[in-house]
Amino acid sequence: MIIFLNGTSSSGKSSIAEALLTTLDDTYFHMPVDAFHAMRSRRDIAPDALPAVLRRTWMGFHRAVAGMAAGGNNIVVDHVLSEQWRLLDCLALFAPEDVLSVGVRCPLPELERRERERGDRPPGLAARQITQVHAHALYDIECDTDTSSPAECARQIADFLPHRPTPTAFEKLRANLLADRPPIG
Repeated sequence: MIIFLNGTSSSGKSSIAEALLTTLDDTYFHMPVDAFHAMRSRRDIAPDALPAVLRRTWMGFHRAVAGMAAGGNNIVVDHVLSEQWRLLDCLALFAPEDVLSVGVRCPLPELERRERERGDRPPGLAARQITQVHAHALYDIECDTDTSSPAECARQIADFLPHRPTPTAFEKLRANLLADRPPIG
């Protein structure tokens, strides 16, 4: 099982993921994309080389998640689908029937407040991501972190798991978006 949390920076994905680990009965691994970016050496990267480095990081992250799931592990993924190729790559790699797609939403003024409070994100990052992240507009369940706490969102997700729809959002997206497409690479 992959619980796939998608939302902008500062939307509350990591907080929900941590709450899920203590809420769910089975063993789950939290795999946040930020952890993969943090593994990279802290060398300066030329601006023209940065996009390729970031793309390789994201692609490696997707394959690590797929590998953990293929090994029989339950995963909570904390992701930002701010570019369509990221969604397409995940759709190609993950068993779509095993993915619970969760939209993590938060109004822009609250996202901006959280960014200022955190101080570790470029100002305006969430504003740049907000329309792109949810562009595919299809989830199995959505959470609003402005009106619900991380624990409440985790409980909503845990309660929803036994009632997952068939086909799942990932199955529908895969059928609609990957038909006749070449592999990502």
